[in-house]
Amino acid sequence: MYRIGVDVGGTFTDFALTGPGISTSAIHKQLTTPHDPSAAVLEGVATLAAQHGIKVSAVSELVHGTTLVTNAIIERKGARTGLLVTRGFADLPDIGLEERYDLFDLRIQFAAPLVPRACRREITERIHHDRRIETPIDLAEVRAAIADLIAFERIEALAVCFLHAYADSSHEDAVRTLVEAEFPDLQISTSADVFPYLREFERWTTTMANAYTQPIFHRYLQRLENGLAAQGFTGRLFLMSSSGGIVSPETARRYPVRMLESGPAAGVLMCAEHGRRLGIESVLAFDLGGTTAKGALVRDGRPLRNYAMEVARSYHHKRGSGLRLRLPVIDMTEIGAGGGSIAAVDERQLLRVGPHSAGASPGPTCYGLGGQQATLTDANLALGYLDAGFFLGGAMALYPDLARAAIGRDAAAPLGLDGVRAAWGIHEVINEDIARAFRIHAVERGFDCRRATIVAFGGGGPIHGTAVARKLKAPRVVFPVGAGVMSALGLLYSPMMFEVARSLRVGLAELAAPRFAEIVEAVTAEAAGFLLRAGLAPADIVTESRIDMRYRGQGYELEIVLPAGVPLATVLAELPAMFVDRYRAVFRVDGLDEPLEIMSWKAEARGPAPMPPALTEPARAPGEAGGLKGYRQVFFSADGPTRTPVYDRYALRPGDAVIGPAVLEERESTCILRPGDLAVVDAHYNLAVEISP
Repeated sequence: MYRIGVDVGGTFTDFALTGPGISTSAIHKQLTTPHDPSAAVLEGVATLAAQHGIKVSAVSELVHGTTLVTNAIIERKGARTGLLVTRGFADLPDIGLEERYDLFDLRIQFAAPLVPRACRREITERIHHDRRIETPIDLAEVRAAIADLIAFERIEALAVCFLHAYADSSHEDAVRTLVEAEFPDLQISTSADVFPYLREFERWTTTMANAYTQPIFHRYLQRLENGLAAQGFTGRLFLMSSSGGIVSPETARRYPVRMLESGPAAGVLMCAEHGRRLGIESVLAFDLGGTTAKGALVRDGRPLRNYAMEVARSYHHKRGSGLRLRLPVIDMTEIGAGGGSIAAVDERQLLRVGPHSAGASPGPTCYGLGGQQATLTDANLALGYLDAGFFLGGAMALYPDLARAAIGRDAAAPLGLDGVRAAWGIHEVINEDIARAFRIHAVERGFDCRRATIVAFGGGGPIHGTAVARKLKAPRVVFPVGAGVMSALGLLYSPMMFEVARSLRVGLAELAAPRFAEIVEAVTAEAAGFLLRAGLAPADIVTESRIDMRYRGQGYELEIVLPAGVPLATVLAELPAMFVDRYRAVFRVDGLDEPLEIMSWKAEARGPAPMPPALTEPARAPGEAGGLKGYRQVFFSADGPTRTPVYDRYALRPGDAVIGPAVLEERESTCILRPGDLAVVDAHYNLAVEISP
């Protein structure tokens, strides 16, 4: 069967095709259409299918990753959303956590709530954390509040956030039933359904983000489904979630907030697969696209995961200035550094690159599509890293004169530098910003980059991979086959998966084995239910159960993975010892003489992994012996150019070695070897690079 992976990025939309008669995954890349991302998806699917002689009707699965939800939140282009809260708590979204993320900066800013104060209504109801109902809900009051929001605030979506709904969702469920019966055109999200965790601020913020993006995501999926149907597609459509698994359109419509990092998550999964194939314990996944750079850590073939993330940082990209969300995600750091990142001189007369991006429209100046500001891609072209006649394999022309003019105007002239030094400065600022973000992310998680291998992908990752590795003192970099579209390839490898997390505070000493088993089995069944409704057979679903534990009185929990195949009564008896071992591993101290409690219960349901796309032999292309295409002048410092060999990566075979400086070109990206680097083509056709001291 034919399967297509589609990853929509800020600048380019990437495609990968695998199926009968295709010895290696067929890949394609084209500019994203910001006004309607589905237009690029539909055009690219038709183009890729036609290039390989198949009809769209022959495609059985299309797996899709998108930045639509992320962009809607960052750009504040979501739907007009209303909010129902427990009486007395309408100002909680503005109050936040009352934390200053910078104690010494008097100008700090916080992200504005997605629901303005005028769109919030208080409801007289109250449930306590022990499920005791103090004030029953009055549905007549609810009905009037919703009607008022629709009539006077023109809301399209509604978020319902009541206190302690994670413990008892009956009041939120009653509101949902009322809305579905009496306001069927109104999209609704309830906090107990979106992510039933305690700590109401993050739970409510997540619910508001889900409601805020539901209408636009629903319309986008409708356009995509209708467009695919018009092309003859009758297969199954899946979407990638931030936690690294694919879900059905129905699940995606219900929880669009879980699609926040869908494309990058697929790339990280592919990095983890490369790490397993190559026997690498520690991997730093490095994705550099058109608008952002992302880094994720992989240990023993498994990406690190988290249940909290922050988006739309509003003040100098500082941590704490964005919207705090709670949902299962692959743990990654992200900064506004990509090929389209705009370079400018700030008020301190320092060169700054990003976080603002030229995106796909108008794009970098060198695209010749109307862009007027200097970007990273312009600098890389001026430095010789890119070939103006071989961008996207020659399918798209670049204009070096436009790039040099923009750099001179925006960076060189204000700083009193020549164009080359300004371009080098743009390139190095991005390298340093990326390395700094990755270093902090790794240190906070006890990850040593000096013993890790960087797997660089995305359109710009292979250009900057060896430079970032030097700054992090990482000894090795791997450039996989199809690095420029690796997130699209990762979509084809991802299994169907859904994760449920639910807060329920229980003291371990008071927890009997039957009650423990009842809770674990209920959460597991809830997670598996999403896969069963998507058509998977029970025998194909594998589950994993986890719990968050802590010593009573502490404010930080540790996750414990429950062993599979062990009776739950036995697991309960062994939990104290398992927690002490985990506590010692994290904090390097023995356990405390304090009672233990379970705070949260989690379950992950996973379907079978699809057959991985062919990642061995890239498509052959004619070239000179050894793949040498010629030479060009490339800058590896601001002091002057170096005559550098340029290789056709597709002509290299396992065992071939290239010593830097060198440029290795492929259609979707360009791999740069700095002086002294040694690249060897391994058995999987990856470029394994040893970084010179």
